[in-house]
Amino acid sequence: MFDFWKKRRRAELREKPFSPELWALVTENVPYVRGLSAEDTAELQGLVQVFLAEKSFEGCGGLVVDDEMRVTIAAQACLLLLHRKTDLYPDLDTILVYPHAYRATGQHRDGALVLESDEVRLGESWSRGSVILAWDHVLRGAHFMGDGHNVVLHEFAHQLDAEDGAVDGAPDLGSRARYSRWAEVLGTEFAELTDEIHRGKPSDIDAYAATSPPEFFAVATEMFFERPGSLKKRHPELYEQLVAFYVQDPVAVAERAGFLPRAK
Repeated sequence: MFDFWKKRRRAELREKPFSPELWALVTENVPYVRGLSAEDTAELQGLVQVFLAEKSFEGCGGLVVDDEMRVTIAAQACLLLLHRKTDLYPDLDTILVYPHAYRATGQHRDGALVLESDEVRLGESWSRGSVILAWDHVLRGAHFMGDGHNVVLHEFAHQLDAEDGAVDGAPDLGSRARYSRWAEVLGTEFAELTDEIHRGKPSDIDAYAATSPPEFFAVATEMFFERPGSLKKRHPELYEQLVAFYVQDPVAVAERAGFLPRAK
């Protein structure tokens, strides 16, 4: 019965007309959406309506969260859900938003010792309950296409990774065959990146991706949407795996939006 009313409520939210004023903010702050088809735009708007109704936003560090912040974050988070038969971040309740990068206590191992230190962070994802974001980096990451950095896409990729119960760099892929191919391709790419970094060689994939398989998946997701042409050209098998998972082709979107020249 609960699922019935949940589906009905979500259907009603998706059918509500999207505020033109709020969508103008999305197209200004998240230029990627300008390349979406009319059908995809309508689907994204519906997802955003549900996201805004079901998730809470809280300002931190004196920040007052406004509608621009909510809709800008929601639009990017929901981009990862287009065309996919999945729930809408079921374990996420709250998005905490700081005005700028913030300090948090981090832990790292030094042999048998576990050391704590203050770290400056732009965002983080907790497997149960919350995503934390720095608003200035949210806006910068969304607006400047092509730099390969987007804190919202990164942290919400972690949310997807956690949905199968394990944050291991492999989200819920459905079939055993898909897991096998995913492990083969992403495992190879991760190993090659790690080797390049250890040898001091430059890489087009951000070095932070070599931290762990979960971070590799999150950074690859950023690059998939931010620099799809480069990813497809230099890492075609990785691009194909992400196309299959996200059921999207960001190269085509970027071409329609004018960020990439159309293939001849």
